[in-house]
Amino acid sequence: MKKYLSRGFTMIELLIVIAVLGILAVAVLAAINPIEQINRGRDTGTRSDAEQLIGAIDRYYASKGYYPWMLSATSDNDFVDFVEIAAVDQAIGGDAQPMLTNLSASGTEEVKLTFVNRIVAASANLLSIYKMTGGGYSTYLCFVPQSSSFRTEAYKRCVADPTYGDLPADFPTEACPAASCTDVGADEPNLATACYSCLP
Repeated sequence: MKKYLSRGFTMIELLIVIAVLGILAVAVLAAINPIEQINRGRDTGTRSDAEQLIGAIDRYYASKGYYPWMLSATSDNDFVDFVEIAAVDQAIGGDAQPMLTNLSASGTEEVKLTFVNRIVAASANLLSIYKMTGGGYSTYLCFVPQSSSFRTEAYKRCVADPTYGDLPADFPTEACPAASCTDVGADEPNLATACYSCLP
């Protein structure tokens, strides 16, 4: 009489399979780098906020004929020094107006008050604004990127990498501080933590 024995995996076989799955899981996590993905998501959100704010400033200028930090079209302070946007709500000139207030519900309603509260919150990656004096110059909104991919992009823009070309004449020099940004070696752009990512 033949006996049929049911055989299962031995303990050693199970341990080998579990070890292989563990190694594969570590390799996948290392490739994905969840912290980098989270930081990239935050940087993408900050860039989106900057684009929305630049659009609001442009719309305000198109409808009023002057910038939201100015009192009127005859004001002489059409420039903004490189400063955090929350600070532009305080006087930057003799007749400066609170920029974010003018853009939000108490002004022209170009942006919602909840948007303003979010971008100036302590947990936000703060935006800095800059515009040279005179007509025809761009308004720049800049932030210090948290992810290595955005840092690399900011670094390459600051050192005039051929991909990005030369910096515009009205680009804020504060966005590329030489000691901590452009002096970083080309093989170490991830260390360039002080290079700002600027729009446009």
